[in-house]
Amino acid sequence: MPNEQRQAERRDADAGPPPASKRWKMVGPGIVVAVTGVGAGDLVATLIAGNRFGYTLLWAAVLGCVVKIALSEAVGRWHLATGRTMFEGWRDLGSWTSVYFLIYVVIWGFVYGATVMSSTGLAMSALVPVMDTTGWGIVAGLIGFVFVAFNRYALFERVMKFFIALMFVTVVTLAFLVAPNLGNAMGGLVPRLPEGSAIYTLGLIGGVGGTITLASYGYWVNAKGWRTPAWMPMMRFDNTVGYVTTGIFVIAMMIVGAELLFNSGVVLAGGDRGLLDLDAVLRERLGDFVATLFLVGFAATTFSSLLGVWHGVSMLFADFVTRMRGQDIDRDGLEGSMAFRFYLFWLTFPPISLLFLGRPFALVVAFGALGALFMPFLAITLLWLLNSKRVAQEWRSGWLSNCLLIASAAMFAVLAFSELMNLLG
Repeated sequence: MPNEQRQAERRDADAGPPPASKRWKMVGPGIVVAVTGVGAGDLVATLIAGNRFGYTLLWAAVLGCVVKIALSEAVGRWHLATGRTMFEGWRDLGSWTSVYFLIYVVIWGFVYGATVMSSTGLAMSALVPVMDTTGWGIVAGLIGFVFVAFNRYALFERVMKFFIALMFVTVVTLAFLVAPNLGNAMGGLVPRLPEGSAIYTLGLIGGVGGTITLASYGYWVNAKGWRTPAWMPMMRFDNTVGYVTTGIFVIAMMIVGAELLFNSGVVLAGGDRGLLDLDAVLRERLGDFVATLFLVGFAATTFSSLLGVWHGVSMLFADFVTRMRGQDIDRDGLEGSMAFRFYLFWLTFPPISLLFLGRPFALVVAFGALGALFMPFLAITLLWLLNSKRVAQEWRSGWLSNCLLIASAAMFAVLAFSELMNLLG
């Protein structure tokens, strides 16, 4: 069945880009990158923003989606306009990019693997309390490993679409149930900064919808069969649909925070456990059914992020190894390569030790520092590549793309500096 689905995808791609009226049927990679990027941390960030500031920072959540649309569009445009991968582009900029990427992806993968398994375990242990967080986290990691190792993109995309539908229905339904004040919500689209909220606001803008997984978007575009500039309109439509869906999703979470928690005196715990605090509030005010509905959305959010990273970042790593070894492998072959499976193993099995032992402080510091530096790295290198002769004139960045990429680079640089100062402090 997976082979049949893959062949159907390939036939659709070989037939050429669809007319504008039929683009909806081929939307996929944008959904995948968006659902991968929205994790428990994004839920907590938008929920706490609503809890602390009401609707005042709604504009920041919307702007975060616009920024990510610009970044992932630039990644997809590089792949389609040049016929080359993101990592090939980075290699053109010097060997320093390879050194940085290798250090980053090794440390990041180890800690992120434990983090996302723990998040999924937390959601599942609250939803189905037959095992604790650690037990469910291990089960989630192993399911993700087996699924990604033995399937290809076509089935992977279908599963991710199922999860975003589940997330969308549960969280948007919850937003309707708390009866949003539309007048106040519309007022939140006017940019304002409450006192002392500048860095928090930048974090909200930067945190909505992905980090390193944005660089995976071009690989998913290629896996879909989109390989030439003729697919550019389809890619842009696909990318926009994915992040508009994300925007609705994060706005719904802010509505929940603003309507249910603003001025309530409830203080949410930091990290993923803040979502369990919301579960308790929902049970008290809206009943067990609504709270269970929310936990389903919470579990779907965390597990879909796990699957997306297991697949997308493993593709990036496989491309890295292929290029460094001087091999020229067909992009369809990345999913079946030894490098792909090695990184999939790295994401799954070594991090399990952290679920039992806790995260060593030094590793957390290193992870935080490198993680904070990836987004300015992505924005700056995209600016560099897409304004160079490596890209045909018609596909180079225009003024709007350049402005958004420059703003992204500056914003993420400030966030990185703030993160480093906090860590050093």
